[in-house]
Amino acid sequence: MSWRADIGLEVHVQLRTRSKMFCACPNAFGAEPNTQVCPVCLGYPGALPVINQEAIRLTVRTGLLIDAHINLRSKFDRKNYFYPDQAKNYQISQYDQPLCVGGHLDFSVNGESRRVGITRIHLEEDVAKNIHFDADSGVDFNRAGTPLMEIVTEPDLHAPEDTLAFLQALKQVLQYGGVSDCNLEQGNIRCDINCSVRRADAVNLGTKIEIKNMNTFRGVFRALQAEIPRQIRELERGRAIVQETRRWDDAAGRTESMRGKEDAHDYRYFPEPDLPPIVLSEETITAWRAELPDLPAARRARFVAAFSLPEYDAGVLVSDKEVADYFEETVAAGAPAKAASNWIMTELLARVSESGESIRDLKVAPAGLAALIQLVENRTINGPTAKEVLATMLVEGGDPGEIVSKRGLAQVSDAGALENFIEQVVASHAKSVADYRAGKQPAFEFLIGQVMRLSRGKANPQLVRELLKAKLG
Repeated sequence: MSWRADIGLEVHVQLRTRSKMFCACPNAFGAEPNTQVCPVCLGYPGALPVINQEAIRLTVRTGLLIDAHINLRSKFDRKNYFYPDQAKNYQISQYDQPLCVGGHLDFSVNGESRRVGITRIHLEEDVAKNIHFDADSGVDFNRAGTPLMEIVTEPDLHAPEDTLAFLQALKQVLQYGGVSDCNLEQGNIRCDINCSVRRADAVNLGTKIEIKNMNTFRGVFRALQAEIPRQIRELERGRAIVQETRRWDDAAGRTESMRGKEDAHDYRYFPEPDLPPIVLSEETITAWRAELPDLPAARRARFVAAFSLPEYDAGVLVSDKEVADYFEETVAAGAPAKAASNWIMTELLARVSESGESIRDLKVAPAGLAALIQLVENRTINGPTAKEVLATMLVEGGDPGEIVSKRGLAQVSDAGALENFIEQVVASHAKSVADYRAGKQPAFEFLIGQVMRLSRGKANPQLVRELLKAKLG
């Protein structure tokens, strides 16, 4: 029997604001627990919230980026529940009048276009972070009150691969829009999964299972790989799927039941009495729309057209906004576009992958990389030497020209000096010389390598090739 999975997501995104949603406490990661708090985010009686206008702007900007309808009037509500991470015993959120309704996000999977509908985008405050130790637990309220945008999708995803590609595309849009840092390690973007299974010929959706608190894209992918077959097995055994909330156990590779699924009435929503409605004007929306940046697809097309980059290069560069910005700054500093693309993709992104840093964390600034590339283009140094200089720059920083000068790494292009190296190699490798003269091209490459070794990698490879070929006739 053929089955079809239907997947929707509730993506929670921490917004890039200086202060929290309803108070002036810093919105910053990494401080000592419970040091970025005040009576508002600690839920003290009588403390009154004040709306962060920048959070409103960033949420509306997200809606505009995905073609959502922007409600000119929206409001905040109280979502009531009792849990240690919510000091007030309610969360200020939006229910029936969110900021954004509808919209869609286009992306591709294995070269095929996909579109996922967006149900709504609403704004709320994040909750505190529960920290569990061996014998007890603690609560860090630094995160409580962080502006949190929730993007709810339609059940338009049907496989783990689709879901992963959608999340990656959404992350790109949010980063390009300057909405969020989307740092997974810092919890900037998390999601809940709604997943159901039905027979391929069935019209109605199956019973929905919610998987809560997914904080990595890899986790979402693996959880769906486990949950979809689990539901299919249950149905094939004649058992009904019961609506519930489950958690993902990554170590065990399975989802586990947590509780019965809550519905909206379980939270007893009612309008937030301490906050006025949010009222926007068409003029404000028009002004915000005019500030929208290029999205990845548009930037990729521009890189191909303006810099004559291959589609592959452009796709790799624009997949991360910081990398795309770094590339453009390197070109603006004087590096040829294709050379800059090659160095970034092969050398810098490898370092980023190994270290877990962002490209902006590296000690090589775009101007420094451009200067290094110019040394190669001007034949001051050759490729292997340039990689040696770059390795030094990644560890110590510094100007590439000064590193080359201090270490005597400039390329040897003096014909007399190179001919001396060639004479030594030819005299020492008579068999390779004979092999080349007998038509064996690999022998010629071997001899070039020996000249480079004698010169400690500083010989001009092109000139070596010309002189050696002349020497061997």
